[in-house]
Amino acid sequence: MKKLPAWTHRFVMPFFLTLLMTACVSFIATIHVAGFAGIAEHWLSSWLWSWVIAYPVILVILPIVRWIVSHVVEEPKAPMK
Repeated sequence: MKKLPAWTHRFVMPFFLTLLMTACVSFIATIHVAGFAGIAEHWLSSWLWSWVIAYPVILVILPIVRWIVSHVVEEPKAPMK
């Protein structure tokens, strides 16, 4: 299978991250509010809305978070050869 070019990493990683995180969070929230009755229809709707909002937000927020982390955490030292 052919892989996507390296420059797409900045879009593909947040895509899958938000996909999985919003699925988990919306599933838990849906069970908390509605229980297991009708979980499929309620969860799918809330998950889709969560993801539609989360993906663009993380594209904006991720560079800011990386900048903050770079100022708080030391860079790993290159391994000795």
